[in-house]
Amino acid sequence: MLKTWMTIAFAALFTSGAFAEAEWQLPDHIQQLVVVTTEDWDGIQGQMQTYVRSDNGWRKGSLHTAVTIGRTGSAWGIGLHPQQPGQQKKEGDGKAPAGIFALTQGFGYEALGGLQIPYQQMQRSHYCMDVNESVYYNQIVDASRVGEEAVEGSSEGMRRDLHYGDELYRQGVFVAHNPENIAGAGSCIFLHLWRAEDKPTAGCTAMPAQAMDTLIRWLDADKAPAMVLLPKDEYLKRRSEWALPAL
Repeated sequence: MLKTWMTIAFAALFTSGAFAEAEWQLPDHIQQLVVVTTEDWDGIQGQMQTYVRSDNGWRKGSLHTAVTIGRTGSAWGIGLHPQQPGQQKKEGDGKAPAGIFALTQGFGYEALGGLQIPYQQMQRSHYCMDVNESVYYNQIVDASRVGEEAVEGSSEGMRRDLHYGDELYRQGVFVAHNPENIAGAGSCIFLHLWRAEDKPTAGCTAMPAQAMDTLIRWLDADKAPAMVLLPKDEYLKRRSEWALPAL
C-alpha cells in the first residue's frame, strides 16, 4: 500500500485543525502551485496554469494547457483549505473536488527516472480502492500483497492499459483529496491523460500527454507542490484572502 510522507503530514495538519481557522492563507512552504479554473460549478472544461512562489510573490510558470474535469463539474472537496459551505464531493457523483490539495506522488505504466517527486511504477496488481466499504478506501493497494478478495468491486485498476485498454494512466500525479480516507467522501483523484479535449472524467483532472509529461517533470517535492481547482468566480472571490496568484 502506498502512503507518502506528504499525504500523512497534510492529513495530520487537517485533523489537528491547523487549517480550520476562519482566516486562512496558503501556507508559505507551498512553493509550486497548479491552478485549474472552470467557467462555473457545472463546467467540465477548464484551463491549467502553473505558478512558482518567489520573494516577490507568485509568478507564472511556463505550463498552460486546456484540461477536462468531472463529467458533472465540481464540488467542494477535502484538502488543505478550510471546509466550505455548499455542495460537497461524494463518491460516484462524477464531480472533481474543488479546493486546494497537495500533489504528493507521480505514477505511471513505465519506470521513469530523473524526477523531483516520488514516483511509483504501476503493475497489473495495483488498484485504487473506490469501494466505500473497503478498509483500503481511497488508497493504492497491491492485490499480490492484500489478496484478490480485498480489491473485488474496484473499478480503478491502475494499469488501465491492461485492465481497460486505454492510456489514461500512462502518466499521472496523485491529488491528496480526502486524506483521511473518509468513506463516501470521494476517492482516487488524479491528474492524468485525457481522452480528448471534450471528454470529461469521473472526477479527476485530465490533460494532453505532452502537458502531463511536462508537469510531472516540473513538480518538486522540496517545494511542496499543491493544486487549486475552482470555478473562476470562486477563485477571484478567495484570491486575496487565501493568498493565491492573480490569474
